[in-house]
Amino acid sequence: MFDVGFSELILIAVIGLIVIGPERLPRVARTLGTLLGRAQRYFHDVKDEVNRELRVDELRRMQEQAMAEARALDSGSGDEARRIGGTLHEAVRDAEKAVTEDPSGAQGSSNVPPQGG
Repeated sequence: MFDVGFSELILIAVIGLIVIGPERLPRVARTLGTLLGRAQRYFHDVKDEVNRELRVDELRRMQEQAMAEARALDSGSGDEARRIGGTLHEAVRDAEKAVTEDPSGAQGSSNVPPQGG
């Protein structure tokens, strides 16, 4: 935060001793230390809260992106499923048509040899 060296601290202590006096200087130093500690904790808490909010926003963006990708994938897989279902439906219809048109050809086309003989 501030770049205060040892010599500056000594100068501040001497000026404080002259202005405040030796009786009240320890109490004032304690009070200043307490206030400085509170301020540091406050700034640290604010910084943590800002970082937490940034992470939450980033997670929301990632969730929205994942949901969009899932919707796109679901839409793509639905199209593929409909295409495969249509192909299977056509194959079943062709097989039914073949069976209804030529029932003897459907049974004669099996690879099982006849039993007698």
